[in-house]
Amino acid sequence: MRKLKLHPCGKFNEQYGEELTIFSTDFGRLWMWVGLFLLFVVLPFICKPYHLYVINHIGIAAIAAVGLNILIGYTGQISLGHGAFFGVGAYAAAILATAVGFPFWLSVISAGVITAFVGVLFGIPSVRLKHLYLTIATLAGQFILQYIFVQWESLTKGPMGIMLPRATLFGIDVKGDRNFYYVIFVCFVILTWVAVNLIRTRFGRAFIAIRDNDRAAEGMGIPIFKYKLISFAISSFYAGFAGGLAAYYIGSITPEPYTLMLSVEYIAMIIIGGLGSIPGAVFGAIFITLLNEILSQSTQFFMNIEGLAKIALTIAPLREFVFGLAIVLFIIFEPKGLAEVWRIIRSGFRLWPFSY
Repeated sequence: MRKLKLHPCGKFNEQYGEELTIFSTDFGRLWMWVGLFLLFVVLPFICKPYHLYVINHIGIAAIAAVGLNILIGYTGQISLGHGAFFGVGAYAAAILATAVGFPFWLSVISAGVITAFVGVLFGIPSVRLKHLYLTIATLAGQFILQYIFVQWESLTKGPMGIMLPRATLFGIDVKGDRNFYYVIFVCFVILTWVAVNLIRTRFGRAFIAIRDNDRAAEGMGIPIFKYKLISFAISSFYAGFAGGLAAYYIGSITPEPYTLMLSVEYIAMIIIGGLGSIPGAVFGAIFITLLNEILSQSTQFFMNIEGLAKIALTIAPLREFVFGLAIVLFIIFEPKGLAEVWRIIRSGFRLWPFSY
């Protein structure tokens, strides 16, 4: 009798342990190693300095976006102060490096810890506030921190900014885009791995329970205020760590970048990438950073062509409009973001040639 060959039409877990695996198949594990090989061995040597510069900014933005997605996507606590927390990390690293003499690695880690404490401070209103009111509270935190960056000149040097010393790691001078590339993406891989595993722990399950129904979570015995503060601390740590890396990579900091617009960019990253998805935060960081570069390069291109300066002046202020349009389009046509698009494509390859 001829045996029929059965083709899987989906992935069905039969044991609880299978729910906790990061990669459900050996094929997924293989692609992880292929991706790491391309990331650390191939990409740094085939990219030009400008491309490495853009990719480095994507890596820094992705670290901060992963932290914000833990707060908003997994815990359901809306924050409009992430750009200011990014700035706290940048200033903390710069001050510790210049005034205290901390080495590069200790300055960046300490910047994350300091920002976590600041995040907890601004997360205290979450015990009483939620939704729009919590958004307004975090927006107030954004403006308070912006004011401190500019006005506390004895600490932040005000509009003059701070020049950072050159980064050294274990006695090695971290100079140039390629060297910093390895530092940024080693940190990115470690922090992303921590975030993925965090969601699988009791902390992650508590975050998701609070997001879905905080009253039901409290009824089940989850101390929701404690876990909300933990979520704010973790999110702020990621923002501060990324801010410290950015400060060293750029070499100097001023208050101008850490505005409400930066917070809106991070919100756009996690909405476009996919709320409640770690890969979605990375996809969103890639999308928004590249969109920024495309608009910037388009402006410069038209400015260099005689007679087309008016077009350049029209493109320059379009960034906010394009961000808003992208968010609206994704909410309408793909609410789950780029992460859902990637899931559909991946499922299509895994289940080919069957459409279901």
